[in-house]
Amino acid sequence: MINSLDFVKVTEGAAIAASRWMGRGERNIADGAAVERMRERLGEMNISGRIVIGEGERDEAPMLYIGEQLGRGGYEVDIAVDPIEGTNLVANGLPNSIAVLAVADRGGLLHAPDSYMKKLAVGAKAAAHVDLDASVKDNLNAVARALEKKIDEVCVVILDRPRHKELIDEVRTAGARIRLISDGDVDSCIATAIPSTGIHVAMGIGGAPEGVLAAVAIKCLGGNFMGRLMPRNQEEADRAKAMGFGDLNRVLQLKDLVKGDALFCATGITDGDLVHGVRFFDGHAQTHSILVHSGGTVRFVESTHRLVPR
Repeated sequence: MINSLDFVKVTEGAAIAASRWMGRGERNIADGAAVERMRERLGEMNISGRIVIGEGERDEAPMLYIGEQLGRGGYEVDIAVDPIEGTNLVANGLPNSIAVLAVADRGGLLHAPDSYMKKLAVGAKAAAHVDLDASVKDNLNAVARALEKKIDEVCVVILDRPRHKELIDEVRTAGARIRLISDGDVDSCIATAIPSTGIHVAMGIGGAPEGVLAAVAIKCLGGNFMGRLMPRNQEEADRAKAMGFGDLNRVLQLKDLVKGDALFCATGITDGDLVHGVRFFDGHAQTHSILVHSGGTVRFVESTHRLVPR
């Protein structure tokens, strides 16, 4: 695979473009700026890239659409992108928005339908001890034992949605702590595999494409991610089956979501658990990124960019 740091430049560019719109209430404009910059930088790379998770199908998105070919030619890769994970977070100036990109050898990323997915993510120490079909209490007790913690020291991240009321009640009954988030579960899933974040488990239902992005990072970090498609209606179920998902009830393991050589990178747009947000000063922008590779390398990259006068 080509130099991993070249992909960091892609997410850095998207993050800087999006951060100019932080807190201005313009989620669509911020997203458009990030999409345009990310596509521009991918197009300059010496790769034969194919978007497998992007902004939607070709008739829904003019750029970074599923199936779009990008790059000047070279190493064949599949690319999954989310130019802004957490557009509402950027629009409202809230934490944990990131620009995200995952890359794998051609055919290495699951082409997930635009549907929901039930997810369970943990770090390396608990990776072998959880099961998506186990009860919430059993999984949390297993994590506590693996981490050698008391159950009330275990922190679970859950999207704050009405559909998670029962899950939240079960976690509270089990005795674990909860951090509710308003948007953006890619960041939170990955945080389970970074000990310094203090987040130990991510549970709940979120977007399936975002599940693949998180799975790439967690694989590189040695953690575990499991998912099950949760179509919201018959149309989504039929589309998933047309894409080759025969049994929609089966548990998707890491090996189903990402295969072979892979990398994940994310650059903070606003400050978060994983990375800092973009800071502007004296005609420069400072970015903070995480880059992980399936070979086991983890890098945090801090860069200062001289901005061209506009």
